[in-house]
Amino acid sequence: MNKIVKYILIGVLVLGALWAAVFFIKSNSKSAITYDTSQPFISSIEKKTVATGKVVPEDEIEIKPQISGIIEKIYLEEGAKVKAGDLIAVIKVVPNEQSLNQASGRVRNAELALNNAKIEYDRNKSLFDKGVISSQDFNNLQLTYNQAQQELENARADYQIIRRGSAGGSSSANTNIRATVDGTILEIPVEEGDQVIQSNNFNDGTTIASIADLGQMIFEGKVDEGEVGKLKVGTPLKISLGAVEDVELDAKLKFIAPKGIEETGAVQFKIEGDVEEKDDVFIRAGYSANASIVLEKKDSILVIPEAVLQFDKETDKPYVEVAVGSAEEQKFERREIETGISDGVNVEVISGLTKEDKVKHWNKTEPIKKGEEEKDTE
Repeated sequence: MNKIVKYILIGVLVLGALWAAVFFIKSNSKSAITYDTSQPFISSIEKKTVATGKVVPEDEIEIKPQISGIIEKIYLEEGAKVKAGDLIAVIKVVPNEQSLNQASGRVRNAELALNNAKIEYDRNKSLFDKGVISSQDFNNLQLTYNQAQQELENARADYQIIRRGSAGGSSSANTNIRATVDGTILEIPVEEGDQVIQSNNFNDGTTIASIADLGQMIFEGKVDEGEVGKLKVGTPLKISLGAVEDVELDAKLKFIAPKGIEETGAVQFKIEGDVEEKDDVFIRAGYSANASIVLEKKDSILVIPEAVLQFDKETDKPYVEVAVGSAEEQKFERREIETGISDGVNVEVISGLTKEDKVKHWNKTEPIKKGEEEKDTE
């Protein structure tokens, strides 16, 4: 009985050893690494660039005073819609004492000159009526008298302008600040009591208000010099606003700057595009925005994932590895290809592959063995 049990145990051990040997041979006969493959496919590729910038009114008008003074009253607020001629603010004229004194002295001198001219005119008119002096002499005296009258009017007008801001004695002509165009008041950078100066040859003057039509907005942005050569006037743009989510506006490129500006070591070119506004979206001036621009587009072309590309270290030419034989054999051959445009995900294949080829992926699947697991842990 003991011998039978002994033989049974020996048989079990032999069978176990045989089974272990067969399992070991089969597991080691398989490839340690399995690579996924994919086939080229037909798709469309758009090569895009993104220009950062902002949305601003196409025309922004700055309202400046015609005379210096102090802001007496502001009647409108920022954001108000106005029409040309609407009253925005009123300026109180504070005359310069020296200028006022000089103007007053000029008026007195003109009055003295007029009185003297009138005396001469009246005396010589009686002589002319009696035929004592010639017509030419009388005409010269009459001209002098008329010029003295005009000089007095001019002196009084200048005095009123300095004192009240208007030649007619009413300050409404120059001191009433009115809108010059229809639109929306974007900004009123002054407050009541602020001193303002008029625009002249030496300075731009104080801005009382800025007005723009928010119905005509443009995108202002910059693109890199490496991409500006691919742009054309009329190219469609897709505008996304930072302040308004899930809204994309259509636009058309209308201007490309002929001169670039160097910023942080890179040359940037200014671009502008007309924005097509939507009725249900209110766009405020100065919104930050991004413009997506299609530089190149191809439809119905053969493409592969860009991740499967490899590049020769010496020639830098692209190539892929194509499967030969069955999937179980995991055999691949190198094949050089010619590529076209890329969108960063897929790349165009001009030559070197067909739709039937199976291209090797580098996202390999590898069985983890005990010895390798300990090695990786170390």
